[in-house]
Amino acid sequence: MNVIISSEPDELAVEEILETEIIRAAKVIGELYGVENSELSITLTDDEHIHELNKNFRGIDKPTDVLSFAFRESDEPEILNPQVEILGDIIISLERAKIQAADFGHSYLREVIFLTVHGILHLLGYDHIEEEDRIEMEREQDYIMTTLGIGR
Repeated sequence: MNVIISSEPDELAVEEILETEIIRAAKVIGELYGVENSELSITLTDDEHIHELNKNFRGIDKPTDVLSFAFRESDEPEILNPQVEILGDIIISLERAKIQAADFGHSYLREVIFLTVHGILHLLGYDHIEEEDRIEMEREQDYIMTTLGIGR
């Protein structure tokens, strides 16, 4: 899987280990779900930027931990005979990840990887609105995190 990682704002400090582990997680998910020849974009950001996106795209006036924008569900025109399937975009608030890691009592790295997994599953069509879907998505998240060797 080709993973394009960027940060917003540009001067946001991102540890190299985060990028390395995000890419590793995405590649494992690609292999597990048969989308190893796909591409996705991940933007690492702060609460201010994700707050603005959450307000503009979801109508929710507060920061969130992760946003996913699936290409399959967009209004973009269909690409005929694509060489690479574009999954979509994920935005992760590193600020929110630090807070949640402390709240949940696990590492910051584990939280960022969990948010990556959660976001990619959304791009693959998983959701957690209905109880049955939430249970299935949590099962998949646990399976991936275990496969990655990342526990709580």
